[in-house]
Amino acid sequence: MGQEVTNFARFYTILKRVPLMGDVETTKREMVRIGTNDRTDSLKEMTCKEYNALCDLLDKKFPEKRNIYLEQRRKRRSVCLKLLQKIGVDTTCWADINDYCRSPRIAGKVFADLDIEELEHLSIKLRMILKKKIDNE
Repeated sequence: MGQEVTNFARFYTILKRVPLMGDVETTKREMVRIGTNDRTDSLKEMTCKEYNALCDLLDKKFPEKRNIYLEQRRKRRSVCLKLLQKIGVDTTCWADINDYCRSPRIAGKVFADLDIEELEHLSIKLRMILKKKIDNE
C-alpha cells in the first residue's frame, strides 16, 4: 500500500491543541494508533480515509477553544508589558521583567508562568503602582 496522504498540516495543526501524553512524538504515535486501530503508528502509513477520520475525530474532541485562551492570555500579557514599561521596567530584557515579577509583592513568579487570572491581578497592581508614581511626581 503506497502513501496516500502527502500533506499532514491538518493533523499537526490539531495536534497542537491535544494535551500531550509524554512528548509530542509519543502523542502523535498514540493518535495514529487510535486512528488506524493499532495497525500502525506512522502517519505515512495511514490511508486517506483513516487520516481524514482521525482528523475529524480529533477536531471534534479538541476544538479551537484553547486558541481563545491563548489569545486572551496574549492580550493580557501585552497589557502588563505596557504597564511595566510605563513604570520603568526594561521590557526588552526578560531577566528584568522576571526579576520584577518574582517579587512576592508583585506576582511571586516568573512572568511566563502567569495564567490569565494572575495576569489580570498583576495588571491591577501595576496600575496602582503607576497611579502612585504619577501622584508622587
